[in-house]
Amino acid sequence: MPLRHMAAISQRHAVLPPRRAGRIARPGTGRVAVMAADGAAGKTPRLEGASEELRAAAAQCLDWAPARRRVRAAFVPVLPTLDHCLFKMAPKGIQMDENFETNSMGVEIFWKSWLPREGIATKAALFFCHGYGDTCTFFFEGIAKRIAAAGYAVYAMDYPGFGLSYGLHGYIASFDGMVDHVIEQYSHIKDRKEVCGLPHFLLGQSMGGAVALKIHLKQPKEWDGVLLVAPMCKIAEDVTPPAPVLKALSILSCLLPEAKLFPQKDIGDLAFRDPRKRKVAEYNAISYTDQMRLKTAVELLKATKDIESQLEKVCSPLLILHGAADMVTDPHVSEFLYEKASTKDKTLKLYDDGYHCILEGEPDDRISAAITDIISWLDSRC
Repeated sequence: MPLRHMAAISQRHAVLPPRRAGRIARPGTGRVAVMAADGAAGKTPRLEGASEELRAAAAQCLDWAPARRRVRAAFVPVLPTLDHCLFKMAPKGIQMDENFETNSMGVEIFWKSWLPREGIATKAALFFCHGYGDTCTFFFEGIAKRIAAAGYAVYAMDYPGFGLSYGLHGYIASFDGMVDHVIEQYSHIKDRKEVCGLPHFLLGQSMGGAVALKIHLKQPKEWDGVLLVAPMCKIAEDVTPPAPVLKALSILSCLLPEAKLFPQKDIGDLAFRDPRKRKVAEYNAISYTDQMRLKTAVELLKATKDIESQLEKVCSPLLILHGAADMVTDPHVSEFLYEKASTKDKTLKLYDDGYHCILEGEPDDRISAAITDIISWLDSRC
């Protein structure tokens, strides 16, 4: 999950022991440890090298979509100049399109597409689910371009309340409801002529992993594969709040659902192994970086509990990528998912010393390797 700053519902206390990078796990080898849900820390970005105009834009209230859209527009010209391989080395000639579409629930959704260069046949369509607080218009731009350059149509959307879509910033009234928004939008896109009849895959990162798993559980026959990067799919019992605390939080979330009261930590340094890339992440100016709203926190806890109870129903071809030193979402939980999933076509790849943001915050060669692993997995199934 690419975020400028990150916080957790709870932080795990163990790290996987060292292992060979890119190890493929076998059934029965995993252990269950602690997982944290991804979030954001309410901290004003430093924006090193930014103009006063950009600093002023980033400092304004982003509660509602019009403000977030203005801020994003102000930052777009700067992105190609940022010192990050996803911006500096992005493939040229990718066909891109941005859209705002009002769905059946009356919510205006932002979505974007990245298609292969003209004359390149499209092998399949990949649908992205972003992490908590994030948007599909920052780091994922570079990731999507690399995957599109390999012959895939890539689609992404911002959830209601995140990025450029309508809704109160950082607010999840219902996790299942949010998933339904994604299902509706992606169902419409799957009918488009450029991808109709092609294989369709889901890619979910961090909290987006939970979204992708929920979509698959609701539509088990609709997808040709699920790819997960550092997924949020379980919070271990030793860090789950006690039952009385959960009950109190649930009551409070009904009384003050939008309140920014949930405790958190700034663990951004644990998300990006390369500190220079973390500084670049501060330019993701429309990410949600305030305290987690009460209702959002309760919904994330409920979602992970529900997903955990259904892991054996995961029946689609499955790829899980995780940094072995991730302190935000625990890689042991990915091992737990790998063991529980009923599909026979499943791969778990752990990256030695990798942090949470393995697609954005690692050294350049690791980022390229992880994206290549995604493309290779897709190629073998198309």
